[in-house]
Amino acid sequence: MTTSFRPEILNAQSLDEIKVVEKPRSLFDKLYGETLVRKGVILIALAVAWEVYGIWLNNELLFPTFGATMTAFVKGIASGVLPGRAWGSIRVLLMGYAAGVVLAAMLTGLAIASRIGRDFLETMTSMFNPLPAIALLPLSLIWFGLGNGSLVFVLVHSVTWAIALNTHAGFLSVSKTLKMVGRNYGLTGPAFIAKILMPAAFPSILTGLKIGWAFAWRTLIAAELVFGVSSGSGGLGWFIFENKNTLDIPNVFAGLLTVILIGLVVENLIFRVIEKKTIHRWGVQS
Repeated sequence: MTTSFRPEILNAQSLDEIKVVEKPRSLFDKLYGETLVRKGVILIALAVAWEVYGIWLNNELLFPTFGATMTAFVKGIASGVLPGRAWGSIRVLLMGYAAGVVLAAMLTGLAIASRIGRDFLETMTSMFNPLPAIALLPLSLIWFGLGNGSLVFVLVHSVTWAIALNTHAGFLSVSKTLKMVGRNYGLTGPAFIAKILMPAAFPSILTGLKIGWAFAWRTLIAAELVFGVSSGSGGLGWFIFENKNTLDIPNVFAGLLTVILIGLVVENLIFRVIEKKTIHRWGVQS
């Protein structure tokens, strides 16, 4: 049995002289290899389908066209109404999300430190994780009144259990070898968690942060739809509710589009950058 080699390989004096011949990629292959391009094509296809269905239905009160929605969206941006309402929602969201992350970190640290803490976390997540945050809104209004405190309370509930559950599961999945390495270096307590457990479990932690963000964002919009104005100014949910009452349906869809766009930005820019700079760089996930 004989094996044939290319002449440039047979005549090469060293490995450095062997050149790798790459087949040139077509423009389609280059564009198809870009995630942003593929997702952009999907969004364009959805917009076209939206426009076609709106024209076919021909009833703006039921389903405005994509063009009518974009017109309302641009007017809302130019007038400053949509950015102001969006910032009002995001500001409250950040307060509730930060408080939920801190509480989840405390509960997870307690669960790692002791069996009582682990039993407490498992019991609390079993009790409260299935409970919809919006169901606590009536109690929140009684306890904290008509202000941001009520919204922050339901946001903390929606964030805490998802993050704590995923973080604790990630810590439990860390290999015994890594834990032994940390112990051999004399790491204990917070140092052991920060230098051994968190980097190894960060994929699960990031998943929990994503889920917590999604829960918090939709809980906030739903709470604003029910609860309305907070401290004299409403967010995106209240903007949608107001325009629904005046039958300005293009503005309703413009508000919904703003909610969707903010979700896309957070997911595909903020969390994607964090993922590239941590998980991919550390090599804990392919």
